[in-house]
Amino acid sequence: MDWYDSVFELIDMRSFSNLWFWIALAVMWSSTSHWVLGVPWDMAQRARKEESGQGVIDFEDLVRIYTNRILYIADTSGLLLAGFVCFILTVLMMTGFVYGKEFAQAVFLLGFPLSLVALLSVATARHIHRDALRGEALYKRLFRHRVLTQIIGIISIFVTSVWGMLQNLSLGALGG
Repeated sequence: MDWYDSVFELIDMRSFSNLWFWIALAVMWSSTSHWVLGVPWDMAQRARKEESGQGVIDFEDLVRIYTNRILYIADTSGLLLAGFVCFILTVLMMTGFVYGKEFAQAVFLLGFPLSLVALLSVATARHIHRDALRGEALYKRLFRHRVLTQIIGIISIFVTSVWGMLQNLSLGALGG
């Protein structure tokens, strides 16, 4: 056995046994939970505590900017974008779970829940825009969006962890 084989035996290059995959999963959900519709959550909390003043104005302006941006993208190219995302997710799902490619499984388990968060973001942006939410009502709507995002993240992390452990046990310890 040469040094190349020793290194790749020590550092498994499969997705679910790679530390970088799990770091990417954690960073992805941490960032997704922190940036609610593109607005940092700490800014929302500061604005809620302040109740009036420049912090609230900045918060509401930033929510308005990101809401309009999300709705513009959804209205102008939403159908095309939805079709493309569905195509990519279908290819990843088929390649990963039908043909057994672990990398495609890993990317699908990262991408599918994010597509649900994207749909939730469009729905939240539409609600905020339609009802012209401001102040406490705006904060409550963003809080609800953040909690739903965290629930999707928890379920995603759980499913990915269980699937990853199953893959590691079946391919590694059980003689794969």
